[in-house]
Amino acid sequence: MQIIRTKDYEEMSRKAANIVSAQIIAKPDSVIGLATGSSPIGLYNILVERYEKGDLDFSRIRTVNLDEYKGLGGDHPQSYRYFMNKYLFSRINIPIENTHVPDGLEKDSEKAVADYIKIIRSLGGIDLQLLGMGNNGHIGFNEPGTPLELEVACTTLTDSTIEANKRFFDKKEDVPRQAYTMGIKTIMHAKKILFIVSGEKKAEVVAKAFFGPVTPDIPASILQLHNNITIIGDEAAFSKFPV
Repeated sequence: MQIIRTKDYEEMSRKAANIVSAQIIAKPDSVIGLATGSSPIGLYNILVERYEKGDLDFSRIRTVNLDEYKGLGGDHPQSYRYFMNKYLFSRINIPIENTHVPDGLEKDSEKAVADYIKIIRSLGGIDLQLLGMGNNGHIGFNEPGTPLELEVACTTLTDSTIEANKRFFDKKEDVPRQAYTMGIKTIMHAKKILFIVSGEKKAEVVAKAFFGPVTPDIPASILQLHNNITIIGDEAAFSKFPV
């Protein structure tokens, strides 16, 4: 486990972008697992800048996203497909058919799960998985107590996750109650993991995740057992780390 402490969000984004850039250059047909939320936006902006300068080529890269709200299509402004198109895919030269996000409009949960498992397996697994973390320690939408052996799952969101995400919707009632998510098993099978975290609000849970016991109560704690993980965070996020 490599831990990189940065001064602020901008430096965190730059160091994370360096790792993703190195992966793309070293293996131009990499399979990269992507995340949404506020944490990776700075990283995505830097990748776009490097593409525009001619330093990066995404034409052979394949991507798989961690999750998608059940019930939202890719044209919904709060769907994760919409997020990825807005912040990354539409700004680089990646073929859209090389980008994969769970089908939020598939009402049959078992089919949606099976279809996404099939996609990930067909790509041969994930070379580099980008992760952030929710306030309750979830990764993807693997909420506390989620079984560790699932490849992909349809999960019911906790009240704390719904509360945290309501800021993106007109009202709390509009936040979907379920989501399709890459499971812990698939995440842990990624060859490399890049975990990014920023802000004092995450300080307590990130300290528990990486310096406390491995427990289903904090899903991110399982990452302690991965043999190739880099954790990049700013001083605020790391403020409760042991000295």
